[in-house]
Amino acid sequence: MIKYKNHILPHRYFADFVVFNKIILEVKASTSIIDEYIKQTLNYLAVSKCKLGLIVNFGEDSLKYKRVVL
Repeated sequence: MIKYKNHILPHRYFADFVVFNKIILEVKASTSIIDEYIKQTLNYLAVSKCKLGLIVNFGEDSLKYKRVVL
């Protein structure tokens, strides 16, 4: 059971990777990093109580990443 803002969430959400129980790592293969990925990572940070998230995108011409801080 996962609670968020005093509500029980009906689904379980799983981050791609949790590094050292401190960093949420989301790996994508998309044409760009979109707002939806940032919102998803922020939600994972809020639920997990982690403070730092990284979105790493391998789908562009070169590796791109976005640092997300809660």
